[in-house]
Amino acid sequence: MVKNSGLYPSVVAESGDVPAVGLAGARLLTETIRVTSLDASLSKALSSWRGPWAVHDPGKIILDLAVCVALGGRCLSDVALLRCQGEVFGPVASDPTVSRLVGALADHVEAVEAAVNRARKTVRQRVWDLAGEHSPTAGISAERPLVIDVDATLVGIHSEKEGAAPTFKKGFGYHPLTAWFDHGPDGGGECAALVLRPGNAGSNTAADHVEIIRRALDQAGLGPRPGRKVLVRIDGAGGTKETIELLARRRVSYSVGFTLPDHTPQIYDTIPEAAWTPAYNTDGEPRQGADVAEITDLLDLTAWPKGMRVIMRRERPHQGAQLRFEDVGGYRLTAFATNTKVGQLADLEVRHRLRARCEDRIRCAKDTGLDHFPLQGFDQNRIWCLIVALARRPAGLLPAARPGRRPRPYLGAQDHPPAPDGHPRRHHPPCPPHHPALQGRPPLDRPPACRARAPPGTPRPVDTRTHLLPAKILKEPTPWPLERPDHREATRGRPPHPTAIINPTTPATTPPKPTQPDHERSRPTGANQRQEVSRVLSIWNRLRPPSW
Repeated sequence: MVKNSGLYPSVVAESGDVPAVGLAGARLLTETIRVTSLDASLSKALSSWRGPWAVHDPGKIILDLAVCVALGGRCLSDVALLRCQGEVFGPVASDPTVSRLVGALADHVEAVEAAVNRARKTVRQRVWDLAGEHSPTAGISAERPLVIDVDATLVGIHSEKEGAAPTFKKGFGYHPLTAWFDHGPDGGGECAALVLRPGNAGSNTAADHVEIIRRALDQAGLGPRPGRKVLVRIDGAGGTKETIELLARRRVSYSVGFTLPDHTPQIYDTIPEAAWTPAYNTDGEPRQGADVAEITDLLDLTAWPKGMRVIMRRERPHQGAQLRFEDVGGYRLTAFATNTKVGQLADLEVRHRLRARCEDRIRCAKDTGLDHFPLQGFDQNRIWCLIVALARRPAGLLPAARPGRRPRPYLGAQDHPPAPDGHPRRHHPPCPPHHPALQGRPPLDRPPACRARAPPGTPRPVDTRTHLLPAKILKEPTPWPLERPDHREATRGRPPHPTAIINPTTPATTPPKPTQPDHERSRPTGANQRQEVSRVLSIWNRLRPPSW
């Protein structure tokens, strides 16, 4: 049973004899969109780009693309996987309509990004309010802050697309910057912001980090200055003065990678051995060969924001690793900056290293469309990034796509019951009714899959349709063979090959077929030929329609 509610139908699931349902995951996606009112919010946000005579809603088209990407789609044409299941996905636009809409949105990409982000923010706040005590913002404080991870990634491109350029790792493609809400080790991360950049964009560009932090804080919905109840974690690429100054102005907590100066060996020699404390693993146990110490007083931080602390970590490389030039005394030195004033150094260092969970969020995003930019224009691929952000848990409830999943050629192949004969072959829907003028005549345009299945063992009826050739019509034996004698006639009577396989269903001693002499297998006589031609003509005249 199907009910129309919102942009997607509300399907009522019932138990049956079918052991598997191919659209169970897609059904969860559409129901989540309907419950969270994401379809209504996105439709309202994109209403300005709907023409006066448009049939399909722009918000519905973008959501169809997001659902398609969540199911494994990799390009715009993969939306055809949804078009064959109108009972679940409703009306789906054609490929030309989808392409035209993406082009129209790309012409006003700045306004479209702002509108879609407003819709995502509205839906996210509604979902977090409905979550209650399970919300990411429930009970947040300076000790238990809402964590936002910022990190960039490289996406390889194998063609000359607009904006694609050589990367700093000797590759070619794009260099997007992402921001994620971290829900802990047991929860998934929500995509807060996704900014597409050219491949030659710098890894530590302060303007890009300022922009994505602004978007992520706006998506959190805690105001422009949320305070220490929000923690922003960035790797060494975010350790610039402009980025840290922005975080200080927003009065949020931060834990950002810090680049050590050139005179680090001299600084290391001045640190007393008693200042080093053992570092911890993620489980709270001491880590062998790793220590942490604060070096804030040993650095000149007058140009940096007030209240910033710098914590250094030393660790001996694992066995077999080769030392680098910047390693000092056999130790590998790293540092990070934070404005958190309370807590042990080991706990603050573990909190910073937990930023590595962001790498798993990016990996899942690449499994959900971020690893492939199918469009040619740079602004069009920015629209694709919006679709990927919607597919990656837009409201914190949509399940993530399975890694390595590829689009299936037919989404509803397992939803139909088996054939009447019990064979688990694919069941096809019934054919449409024929024209009244064709009633009583054999169906000429019905595909073979739509015919009624006969019980096993039933002989096949004789096909006497008029559109076939007379050679196909004749099913009775003829006085002469219609085919040339094959090579088996020459080998009849020879002993079987030692490696020949005998069918177990047939006896080994099969009587040979009667053969005709060579003079009888030649061309037929004139009498037999005239008799056969007259019989064919009589059959043809009997089956010919009166209009002919």
